[in-house]
Amino acid sequence: MTIPSRDSYDTIVAGAGPAGVLAAYHAAKRGSVLLVDASTLPRDKSCGGMIHELTRDALAPYGAIPDDIVLEPRFVNFRYHDWDRKVLKPTKLAFLNVDRAGFDAWLVSLLPANVEVVGGTALTGFTQDAGGVHVTLDSGGTEYALSCENLVGADGARSAVRRVLGVDAGRTYVTLQDYVELSGEIEPFFDCIYVRSLGDEFGYGYVMPKGRLAIVGSVFYPKTKRPWEKQDRLLEILRAELPQLGASVKREACAALYLRTPADVVPGFGRVLLAGEAGGFMSPTSGEGISYAVRSGILAGRAIADNRPADVLGAYTGTTAALRHDIARRLRWLPFMESRVGKFMGGLAPTWLVSRITEGL
Repeated sequence: MTIPSRDSYDTIVAGAGPAGVLAAYHAAKRGSVLLVDASTLPRDKSCGGMIHELTRDALAPYGAIPDDIVLEPRFVNFRYHDWDRKVLKPTKLAFLNVDRAGFDAWLVSLLPANVEVVGGTALTGFTQDAGGVHVTLDSGGTEYALSCENLVGADGARSAVRRVLGVDAGRTYVTLQDYVELSGEIEPFFDCIYVRSLGDEFGYGYVMPKGRLAIVGSVFYPKTKRPWEKQDRLLEILRAELPQLGASVKREACAALYLRTPADVVPGFGRVLLAGEAGGFMSPTSGEGISYAVRSGILAGRAIADNRPADVLGAYTGTTAALRHDIARRLRWLPFMESRVGKFMGGLAPTWLVSRITEGL
């Protein structure tokens, strides 16, 4: 088992997803970085692996996304699908279709030599004072006490860093997704499916082709009871109309932050920054999080690289203002989008208008 090699680092980053990796990449310009993740690396995060244009633009300076992690069909367009009314609204919003585990591994491969990467290690606590941040880690039952000048929490919806900071953790919603075998081709869309018979706790389902498999997933609002039964029912409904969807080969679950107000987006406190979903940086209207993770991670790392440790949070708060404004704008749309009226009106609106609105959300 790999363990931290020293007692002190310039920067410690918790979370080896896109936000954490990009924060570590840029923070390394100031000095030593420890990047830890509670999962065994390379990690396997539950995710659709759809890469938004904003993500592709942000990552362009780091080189091309490798072809060997891109799946067929290469690009998948987003489409609204009102299952009950048989209404389809394809949009021009296109995602690059990647293997998510491969995508995360590629990002880690970009890190410079002065970033130490340690998996299977969870942040369990920290304190901070004028001298820096004092961090406690647990690696396989062994506790380590380390220090750093700045800490970055990029550890997702159930962020331990956010919790220790005393910031309201916020509620989380649950996603379940099955990888299913394909006996034939399905349409090359990332389908967002509304099925009212599954109840108000069911946000939406989604289907996307992933090479020789397809992902069938569901989003459930907080406090949903027995979500796995609703996921089973969604699979039953879809297979009745799409016989190409075969047996499930894997089911996985994930929690995502349930954003409701701009106050849920928190850049950090003192010498501690929050990036990606740990800071509330994600789209409340679509659930898309990779582009926000990448962009906030870059900004966190640059703030560390370009400022004195005590001034890092102020710089980061300033540079993330546009992201926070964008999330606040989306939050204003959210109540209407989630309402029965909003979903009904979406089925009546012309396809070109649905596409244009989607590109802005």
